[in-house]
Amino acid sequence: MLVVKEIQEYSQIRTKARAYLCYIMSRNISQSIEGETTLDNVIHKIRNLKESIPGSEVIYAVDGNGVQMVDNISSKSKLNGFGKGENRSDRAYYYKTINEHRCMLTDPYPSLISNDLVVTATFPLYDKDDKLLAIICVDITLQNILKMVHPSSIVSTFGSISKWIYTAFSIALFAVALLLFIKGVTSFLHFGMNISEIDINKIFKSTILLTLSLAIIDLVKAIFEEEVLGHEKKKDSSDSHQTMVRFLGSIIIALSIEALMLVFKFALTDPNKLLYAVYLLAGIGILILSLSVYLKVNKKDSQK
Repeated sequence: MLVVKEIQEYSQIRTKARAYLCYIMSRNISQSIEGETTLDNVIHKIRNLKESIPGSEVIYAVDGNGVQMVDNISSKSKLNGFGKGENRSDRAYYYKTINEHRCMLTDPYPSLISNDLVVTATFPLYDKDDKLLAIICVDITLQNILKMVHPSSIVSTFGSISKWIYTAFSIALFAVALLLFIKGVTSFLHFGMNISEIDINKIFKSTILLTLSLAIIDLVKAIFEEEVLGHEKKKDSSDSHQTMVRFLGSIIIALSIEALMLVFKFALTDPNKLLYAVYLLAGIGILILSLSVYLKVNKKDSQK
C-alpha cells in the first residue's frame, strides 16, 4: 500500500521535517513573550503562521493545562471554526512538548476529524519567567509534509511522474519477456514427438531465452511492486537484494549454458576456437565471484 511507503519515507526525513517546521515556527512566533500574553495575541500569531505554512491542515493553540484556547484555523470548512475548550491534555504531542520543553514533531496518526494520516508540530510559548503560556499546534497531513520536505516523495509531482515512467518501463519489459518466452517455447515445440529430429543447439538456445525471460519477469515484479504499488521493501538484506541476486543469477545461468554450447560446438567443428569458450567461462567465474562479494558486503552492512 502507498500508506506504508509514505510512512517509510516520513521516518527517513523526520529529522529534517522537524528542523524545517521549527525554523518556520520560531521565525513567526517569539518563543519568549515579554509581559502577559493575551488571547488576541495568540490568535494573531496563529494567523501569521497559517500564511507561512500553507500546507497545514489545522492550526490551534492549547494552554498549559492542555485546553484548546481558540477555534481551529483551517482553509477547509469542515475543519475550521470549532474546537475551542476541548481538552487535549491526553494527546501525545501535548505531554511530549511539556516534557521536552521544546518544539516537537509527532509520528503519523489518524485524524479524528478527517480520518487522514497527520503529524502535529508543536511550539511552546513561555514568558520571561519561563512559565508556559500556550502551545501552538499545527496539524499537517502526511502527504503534505512529504511534499514540503521531500520533493522526490512518491506523493509529490515528481513522484507521480516517476510512478508513470516505472509503469511504462514495466509494461515494456514485460512485453520483452513475453516475446522471449514465446520464441523460446516455439523454437522446440515444432519438433513434436519426433525425438530423433531434436536439435540440441536449439534446445540450448530455448533454455537461454526462457531463462532470460524469467530474469526479466523477476525484475518487472520488483519494479512494479516497489515503485508503482509502493510496497515496503523488506529490511532483511537477503530479501532486499533478492531481485538483484535472482537477475544476475539468471544471467549467469544463461551465459553458462551458452559457454557449454560453445565447448561442444568447437570441440566437434573447430578445436582451435575452444579458447574463446574458456574466456567466456572465466568471465562467468568473475561474475560469480563478484556476486559473492556483493552478498557478503551487504550482509555485513545489515548486521551493523
